[in-house]
Amino acid sequence: MKLVLHHMNRYKRYIFFNILAVFGFAAAELGIPTIVSDLIDNGISQNDTSYVYHKAIILLVVALLGGLGNIVLAYCSSRASTKIVRDMRNDIFRKSQEFSHTEYNKFGVSSMITRTMNDAFVLMQFLNVIFRTALLTPIMMLISMFMVLKTSVSLSMVIGACIPILILGIYQIAKTSSPISARQQKGMDRLNRISRENLTGVRVIRAFCKDHYESKRFADANEDYAGNAKKLFKLMSVTQPAFFLLLNLGVIVVYVISSRMINVGTLQVGQLVAFQEYMFHAMFSMMMFSTVFMMYPRAAISAKRIQELLDEEPLIQNPENPVMDGDGSTSLVFDHVSFQYPDGEAAVLQDISFEAQVGDTIAFIGSTGSGKSTLINLIPRFYDISTGSIKVDGVDVRKYDLKALREKIGFIPQKALLFSGSIRENIRYGKDTASKNELDHSTQIAEAYDFIQEKPKKYDEKVVEGGGNFSGGQRQRLSISRAIVRKPEIYIFDDSFSALDLRTDAALRKNLKPETKEAITLIVAQRVSSIIDATKIIVMNEGRVVGQGTHKELLKTCPIYREIAESQLSKEELGA
Repeated sequence: MKLVLHHMNRYKRYIFFNILAVFGFAAAELGIPTIVSDLIDNGISQNDTSYVYHKAIILLVVALLGGLGNIVLAYCSSRASTKIVRDMRNDIFRKSQEFSHTEYNKFGVSSMITRTMNDAFVLMQFLNVIFRTALLTPIMMLISMFMVLKTSVSLSMVIGACIPILILGIYQIAKTSSPISARQQKGMDRLNRISRENLTGVRVIRAFCKDHYESKRFADANEDYAGNAKKLFKLMSVTQPAFFLLLNLGVIVVYVISSRMINVGTLQVGQLVAFQEYMFHAMFSMMMFSTVFMMYPRAAISAKRIQELLDEEPLIQNPENPVMDGDGSTSLVFDHVSFQYPDGEAAVLQDISFEAQVGDTIAFIGSTGSGKSTLINLIPRFYDISTGSIKVDGVDVRKYDLKALREKIGFIPQKALLFSGSIRENIRYGKDTASKNELDHSTQIAEAYDFIQEKPKKYDEKVVEGGGNFSGGQRQRLSISRAIVRKPEIYIFDDSFSALDLRTDAALRKNLKPETKEAITLIVAQRVSSIIDATKIIVMNEGRVVGQGTHKELLKTCPIYREIAESQLSKEELGA
């Protein structure tokens, strides 16, 4: 797994001490049977008390060294495995920050969470076992086999007969567990997706009385995941009893053969005791090594899923020689822009052209699905256009450094999103050095100042996940404050006044006029009243511009706009 090897290079120190500890622990574990054998045959059997005490002291020292080696081994393996997985998670998160909407749609949010948390945890468990056993068990096995052969060639044939059975069992278990592990991880993706949908859509579920339906859907997914987990657990649970059965059968055969050898004097009691220990270490090392092979299929699948995410090349990337700033003017130009989603079959925007200069307010209106939100998402390069060009301050947006481009923009999305923390932290998301005066100024313009001051902790009032402890209108006003405090060159309001009452809407738009006079303002709206004073209104229908002009001009020249206006405004308002 190149993913693991790549991260292991960062922690050579832990791996070095891990190797030293392995040799120390192995020497102690295999040295103790040799010392015990010598103690029995040359001390106890000869009634030599001083020899027994001498060997007992050596035995104690070796045991202490072995214990120290085991502690160092556990420490180094734990530190290395946790740090490697920590780095993997950081890499996944950094990579996800580079993804465009296309990559998020490809992987799915639930799957990305599973890869970050569950798959990384599987790898951490595997690495911990690898560091503890991958080097230790081969050393223990080889030295044990050498000592077994040295002690008795005849008895070693028993182990020689047991090992092929162990290897065959390990191979069969690894082969069987691989597809089950793959299904299990996909099942985890599905569980996460259903859980996420249920938690975010709990009000809709209750409103439509779909509690039982969703419970069944979750139970089915959970049962599928549990079924695969049971199969894996059954496979793993068979190994240890089977191993000890094989070991005990081997011990019985050894006792039968060794009893005859002791009778004829070709084997001593101490050698038999040592042989049993060597036999146990040899076979137990084989079983521990088999654990690595049994864990490998699942770990390999998790590593593959993480690597797949890390290898994904984002569609939206910085150019090789990015432009950091424009020509000094504040301007926005759409020049015959068309756009088709990467996985789409037809263009959703076709031949869009317009210009905006500093101080202009450009509004977009049209039926649902006409492409308004898609159009403004092209400006900060959430997607890249298919044909044409978009220029900000005289420079094509595809030539800008992404960070430099987006710092020019104050974006208020259609769905007002707040982050867990405080009101202060959420507004400072637009400018992390914003002072108290700047916070007051931005919230006053966004008509959020009054309700913030009514809170017990003012700006330090807690915001729960997603801003669920604020109303829709409050969330929108806080999102608008977050953009205003940034003082960008281009304001983008993506239907950002939809949750506001008419009085607050009118007051907010009035406050915005002097604030945005040195910037370009783009507004996507459904309400004609929100855009009636715009410098230019662009009417969209099925991805095309079907009208451009002021409110009065469009009432005369654009039937679609007049139809929208007549459905929302009274005859007196239309006449005015």
